[in-house]
Parts: sequence; C-alpha cells; structure tokens
Amino acid sequence: MKLFFSIIIPVYNRPNEIDELLESLTKQDYSNDFEVLIIEDGSTQKSDVIVEKYKNQLNLKYFFKENSGAGESRNFGMQKATGNYFIILDSDVIVPKDYLSEVKKALENNFTDAFGGPDQAHKSFTTLQKAINYSMTSVLTTGGIRGKKQAVGKFQPRSFNLGLSQTAFSITQGFSKMKNGEDIDLTFRLWQNGFETQLIEEAFVYHKRRSTIQQFFKQTFGFGTARPILNKKYPTTAKATYWFPSLFIIGIDVSIILAFFGYNQLLYSYAIYFLLIFFDSLIQNKSFQVAFLSMFTSLTQFLGYGLGFLESQFYPKKK
Repeated sequence: MKLFFSIIIPVYNRPNEIDELLESLTKQDYSNDFEVLIIEDGSTQKSDVIVEKYKNQLNLKYFFKENSGAGESRNFGMQKATGNYFIILDSDVIVPKDYLSEVKKALENNFTDAFGGPDQAHKSFTTLQKAINYSMTSVLTTGGIRGKKQAVGKFQPRSFNLGLSQTAFSITQGFSKMKNGEDIDLTFRLWQNGFETQLIEEAFVYHKRRSTIQQFFKQTFGFGTARPILNKKYPTTAKATYWFPSLFIIGIDVSIILAFFGYNQLLYSYAIYFLLIFFDSLIQNKSFQVAFLSMFTSLTQFLGYGLGFLESQFYPKKK
C-alpha cells in the first residue's frame, strides 16, 4: 500500500502550541505529500490566524466545530481526511524533522494498522516539563509502558502520538466517548478486531506538557479513574500491576504510621526508592534541579493515579 498520511490535530484554546507544531511540520525531511487537519474543538481562542500563516507551506485544512472533547474531534478529523493512514498528534507536541520518514520506513518494513511512538523532553523545555516527562516515561516510575521497548509486551499506543489506518478506523469507528483512557479503549477494540499495533521507537515527539503540579495531579487522577472502567469493560486485560500505584501510596501512609512507633525500615525503603529516582533523572537530564523536581513529580503521579484508581474501583460514578 502506498502511504498517504493525514495528520489530525485537535486543539482547544491553544493557538501558540499549534504555531510551534505546524512550524515543526514545515521542517520535515519527508519527500512525499501529506495533509494536515486542524480540528478546532469549540475554542474561544481560535487558531485560524495561526493556521493561515502556514497555508503556503503545508497542505492544510482547518475545521471549527462545537466542543465535544478530543476523542470525538479526532474522529471528526479522520472522517474529513483523504489519506489512507492517519497520524494523531496532540497540540502540545513538536515533531523532529525525520518523524514522518521514520514512520514511513517502519510501516514499509513491518506494516501494522496502528502504531504508537514515545515522547521526549526537548532541551528548551522548562525544568518542570522535563521532570514531568521523566516521571511519565521512566522505567522506575511507569515501567517504560510509554515507549521503552525493553519494558513493554504488547504495545498500547497513546493518543498524543498515534497512527491508525483508514481501514482500522472504518471498522472500529475510532475513539469512544470516554473522557480518559479513550486511547487504550481504542487499542483493545483494535485487538478484538484482529489488528496489530507496534511501537515505532524512532517516531518520537517532543511532548511540551503545559502542566503545573496541580494540573499534572488532575491528569494522572483521570488516568487512574479510567483503568477500573477499562478492566470491567475488557476483563481479560486486567492486571495486578494496575494496583501498584494505589498500594504504593497506601504503603507510604503505613510507613509514616510505623515510623511514629519506631519502625523505620519501610520508610527507609521509600527514601531509597526516591533517591534512585533522583540519580536516574540526574543521569538522564544532567540537571540537579530536574532531578530534585523529578522526585516530587513522581510522587504526584503515584498519588494522582493511585487515588483515581481507588475512587473509580470502589466508588464508581453512576452513569
């Protein structure tokens, strides 16, 4: 199959992000044609003026629709696209110049109807953005499920950097109406319909998360609430490891209580773990500030995901 890529980018009140992403797409070393669809999801801060800047440099299509969330906006974009392979990107990413070339090369060598790519922190990112990136991608914190090949089994693509064939979209109808975990839900439905997924390590993006610590907590809390819902919807996919963040934060509470009674061993083990995070982040980022902050972002991630998981597991919201 000759690949023609349609890049789908939903955006909500983030014109500056779209500017950076579109600029990076103009610098691709990709020799074939591709199209870019910007789906404005009911924004009050529209991106139309930014999009107009790149009309002569990219094959661009701009759509404005009522706000419905990222999942339905991605589906809208895929319905409007003319390509036979869709690439879904979040508006807060920047793509390196060889991104499309690496995707094309990987799919020609091993075609799958869906793929995912990892994310990295660009050298221009803030200290907090680098620390959050570390917490989201490190083997010590997430087991490397977001793009470390040595740590994953069957890869589950994430929607910030995801590819989907037109055929797979037609059969699965794309993303569900889930607010969180809609990308994992799509992956499970792809597998149910016999489609294969793969990780393309070289097709990474720079994920410029605009989170504060509070926003990062809210985001990971949402991730946590989604997992029990997915476990019930797809029982065969449930794993004991999904409980680890919740058990981790419960263990911290227990270690503090035990310390009051003179039993410090468990608290020491947590201290050693966070020191490992510090030194691992220091080696990767070569910054004491990022390494120090990585301990706090990792704790925030465990706290957010763990509490979200427990709430959804034991106090699910009524539909």
